[in-house]
Amino acid sequence: MAAPCAQEIRILLFAGLREQAGWAEQQWPADPNGASTLTPRQLWSMLQLPGDLDQQVRVAINRQFADADTPLKPGDELAFLPPISGG
Repeated sequence: MAAPCAQEIRILLFAGLREQAGWAEQQWPADPNGASTLTPRQLWSMLQLPGDLDQQVRVAINRQFADADTPLKPGDELAFLPPISGG
């Protein structure tokens, strides 16, 4: 995996979500001055990801579960995690 850039947000998709979207990782430009604050919910919409963010997908920022409306900062790692079933 690529090292995160301080001026970008690293976006990761996991499991079936990765397969549906056709990619596992992307870098998204972030405003280094914080003038434009993005949230996971906004990126979900801009990336046109499949499914329902609130009902089917968990959000993690820097490997900690977070709310979909948490502001992102340059250098953050954002992960979208669909429900995982198994036994």
